[in-house]
Amino acid sequence: MNARTFPPHTYSINEAAALTGLPASTLRYYESIGVIAPVSRGESSKHRVYTEDDLDQLIWVACLAATGMSVSDMRQYVANGQLGSSAASEQIELLTVQQERLAVEADQIALRRRFVQLKIDYWQAVEVGDSARAELLSTEARTLADELKRVKKR
Repeated sequence: MNARTFPPHTYSINEAAALTGLPASTLRYYESIGVIAPVSRGESSKHRVYTEDDLDQLIWVACLAATGMSVSDMRQYVANGQLGSSAASEQIELLTVQQERLAVEADQIALRRRFVQLKIDYWQAVEVGDSARAELLSTEARTLADELKRVKKR
């Protein structure tokens, strides 16, 4: 039996955008600033032609972007990735800093959720005429609002 080899599957920019969840404009931008390697072009059309390897890179870049990592840090991360183990410590540092940023964001979200819950509890107390509980919750909400302001300034 003769094994046939098929040309590798390629994707247009719109297909790559749909598969990665990144808008086509973001794909172009990431390429223009070096977050992703230059994408090959079709011979006749000169349109971007994405390979499976390009999609793999785009998917993990999309994941980094989803963590809120800055474009500058993503660019550095991709560049370091080309260096392999010699850049491992810098990769760890980039990811550790991002992990710390996410921890701060998680704390801020937890405070905001607590504030919203206090306001729900307050209005439930108001609804049933429990003015003593409403006053207590209102005071607690004010204290939490002050804490939210301080956290936001960090």
